[in-house]
Amino acid sequence: MRQFFITVIGVIVGMFAFFFVLFLLLMGIGAIGAATSGDDAGDTVLTLDLRKPMQDHDSSASLFNAKPNSVITTVRALKRAKTDDDVKGVFIRAESFGMAPASAEELRLALLDFKTSGKFVIAHAQGFESPSLIPFQVVSGADEIWMQDTTGFAISGIRSESEFYGGVFEKIGAKPQFEQFHEYKNAANTYTQTGYTDAHREAVTSYLTSLYDNATAHIAEDRGLELTTLQGLLESAPHSAEDAMAAKLVDKLGHIETARAYVKKKAGGDDVTFKSIQDYGYGYSSGKDAIAFIGGQGPVVTGESSAGSLFNSAVTMGGDTLAQSIDKAVKDKSVKAIILRISTGGGSAAASDQILAAADRAQEAGKPVIVSMGQYAASGGYYAAAKADHIVALPQTITGSIGVLGGKVAFEDSFAKIGYNIDGITIGGDYAGAYSVDEPFNQSQRAAFRQQMSDIYEDFTARVAEGRNMPIERVKEIAKGRVWTGAQAKEIGLVDELGGFETALAAAKRLAEIDEDTKVKVKIFPRPKSTSEQFEELLSGSAQLQSDIEALREISQLPEVQAALKARRATRIGNELSADIPEIK
Repeated sequence: MRQFFITVIGVIVGMFAFFFVLFLLLMGIGAIGAATSGDDAGDTVLTLDLRKPMQDHDSSASLFNAKPNSVITTVRALKRAKTDDDVKGVFIRAESFGMAPASAEELRLALLDFKTSGKFVIAHAQGFESPSLIPFQVVSGADEIWMQDTTGFAISGIRSESEFYGGVFEKIGAKPQFEQFHEYKNAANTYTQTGYTDAHREAVTSYLTSLYDNATAHIAEDRGLELTTLQGLLESAPHSAEDAMAAKLVDKLGHIETARAYVKKKAGGDDVTFKSIQDYGYGYSSGKDAIAFIGGQGPVVTGESSAGSLFNSAVTMGGDTLAQSIDKAVKDKSVKAIILRISTGGGSAAASDQILAAADRAQEAGKPVIVSMGQYAASGGYYAAAKADHIVALPQTITGSIGVLGGKVAFEDSFAKIGYNIDGITIGGDYAGAYSVDEPFNQSQRAAFRQQMSDIYEDFTARVAEGRNMPIERVKEIAKGRVWTGAQAKEIGLVDELGGFETALAAAKRLAEIDEDTKVKVKIFPRPKSTSEQFEELLSGSAQLQSDIEALREISQLPEVQAALKARRATRIGNELSADIPEIK
């Protein structure tokens, strides 16, 4: 009887899923028809809404997860629009909250390049009311910046905050036990400390200062201000809208509707069409030769990459996916070089090494590998990049963190406070109980665990020394888990060239001995799955549906245990090369 009810429930759920997906599919087809039925010819203004979430690059969207805007799609679309006579300019809805420094920087570069065509860039903000100056970089070079006159200009600088659970664990009797190589591998401090250590403070202060100096130099140049004048304005923030305009931080005051009407008139009048950059796309690249584009973003994990799903929005960088994609690009005779786009704070050592090995195979086959670093390329991200033929990073990319950490939090005494007890029986070697969430490491277990972490660190630094053609002693000086900005990494030899995707593409053509003026295809690996392919997978009981169900189980957990779950996840095997990437505000 129990099995009967389970079967009935399964059928009902399956039918619901079928009709729900069919509905979404029909809606998608209708939307596509509506989008393509109009006449695209004529004067067009591209729109860029920075208030919406933006990934580093496109990932394969699932049926239940709309593809978000991405930095790379925007950069490539602007490159196409630069020579499109129908496109008259770009209109931006500006945002002052939550953008990675390198993303802001790369979008700025793309917009400045677009402006060299003589076309306009106009931005409107309903206030710059976040203190962070990072997102302002995107629009600082616009021909005109509009701001709603009833709002303010609060941009002041950069702030980063780190969480520390050391005091919490002390109060509840938990024992955090972590090994870190070395003092700058600061992610472990979250669990072991109550505040910044000297090394942690030094590293964070250093790269925040680098970010601030880089961003203020850009903004001062774009706004035609002396650097000291700009810094004075930031230090005296917040400012009223009128004062911000008087100081040349913005150009005009008005509501979005007024700015939009102004842009339309500037572009040619009532017949002008507004079209989002995402819908405009980057077109089809042409040419006999191809450059492969293989992207990885989010935590580095073993197995397949994830683009998010109905129940879990997490995007991950899978070792299997990237390694297989590199191997396929090697076999493709039209591919002359490979751009590996990395935007990750790291994760699994095994998966990072798997990606590095695939890049080695590509180089052995005679295909250059160029790494383009996005928002982050730290720890496991740098590991995967270390032996590339050429590494390109934005000045504000967070990179480095050549180091290792691992450990666990033992809750034996915490559980005892509430009468909860875990008892265990070990058969075999003493290390079988090393990952118990209850008992602390014993002396032999901790020594063995530390040796494992040490072996990974030695492998990591050796690969960097080989890939960067650098003495191992020098690598260990600049390693120790320390995070650097791209500008700093260039100075110490961890990066070859500063720039974004377009810089990496130029380097790929150069290393593949393709003339810089020759058009090439940018071929994406793996090929994104079509809607019909995803639909077919879902109906056949694909792994995607199974992962969605598993994700639903995860998010059903009570919120009170989330802090403990975060601590436990950090102790799992597969996070040895995770970097401490703080939120920069």
